[in-house]
Amino acid sequence: MPCFNCSDAFERAAGLREAAQAVRRGELVVMPTDTVYGVGADAFSPKAVCRLLDAKGRGRNMPSPVLVGSPDDLDGLVDDLPEQARQLMEAFWPGGLTLVARHKPSLEWDLGETRGTVALRMPAHPVALDLLNETGPLAVSSANLTGRPSPQDCDAAHRMLGETAAVYLDGGPTPADVPSSIVDITATAPVLLRAGAISADELRKVAPGLQER
Repeated sequence: MPCFNCSDAFERAAGLREAAQAVRRGELVVMPTDTVYGVGADAFSPKAVCRLLDAKGRGRNMPSPVLVGSPDDLDGLVDDLPEQARQLMEAFWPGGLTLVARHKPSLEWDLGETRGTVALRMPAHPVALDLLNETGPLAVSSANLTGRPSPQDCDAAHRMLGETAAVYLDGGPTPADVPSSIVDITATAPVLLRAGAISADELRKVAPGLQER
């Protein structure tokens, strides 16, 4: 279960290569994001996503979000993206904004009990983005056991997940344990489901019709 120091260019390249291969094998990888460390799996492999939920001790009633490496990835995941959603993406991606959208019915994935929706985010971390651009969309959740604090460094993630992850990418400590803000874009007006890294006031500058649940 290798751990790669991504502050070293050689180790980073080797780690990204190993992590991408692990994802293709259906294994789990731990990576830094701009919020906390995450544990990721191939979003299109139901067995890999099940392995991710089991590693965290998490049920299907708490489905995994999906991280993407580019806004262009959404064209293959979501139909009829509202204009306000595109404006929010332009303003806050990459960054601490998660959008809940209706995914394409044709997608062959199983993220848990999503009721036809998916939570999508593009993280603002170079290591995560490099990996996502190698693998495509990943199901990613915070790299902690359910009920335990979300890890802000690789060692904390390793202490909780241990051998359940095949590769650890160590990008140093994350800036802060602040979750992303979650906005539901499945209705006529966007709805703020969780305030986090981006305040409601900031979001309303781009989406004036934003409602709060």
